[in-house]
Amino acid sequence: MAQVEATTQREIAASPESVFAALADYAGTRQRLLPEQYSEYEVREGGSGSGTLVHWRLQATEKRVRDCLLAVTEPTPGQLVESDRNSTMVTTWTVTPAGEGRAKAVVTSTWTGAGGIGGFFERTFAPKGLNRIHDAVLARLAAETEK
Repeated sequence: MAQVEATTQREIAASPESVFAALADYAGTRQRLLPEQYSEYEVREGGSGSGTLVHWRLQATEKRVRDCLLAVTEPTPGQLVESDRNSTMVTTWTVTPAGEGRAKAVVTSTWTGAGGIGGFFERTFAPKGLNRIHDAVLARLAAETEK
């Protein structure tokens, strides 16, 4: 079994503080950022940044649905880490300054993939699919914060 990684990023014409606040607002803004691949969104504990426990189902492909229960931490300023209690998936959101009144948002998901030929296909195609989903989240994040 090998580690699988998917990373995508976007520069946003909004302050890093407002971009991070939108990402960390699981009780409000965050649900609006999720595209149609997400369902059954529910905040179970907390609701803002570290200490939040949030559930959703992610329809990664036509046949692959992940039931996610994510524990959120903030290991460093400007960073949210979502660790799935139901799998090895860890998603890290990092927001940094990108010039005057601009932010760069980077999202990286890692997980332990399958072995053998199935693992080869997972390592080849799963990151592309997840990056498309994360691109949609980042586009909605930009639309939300560039107001």
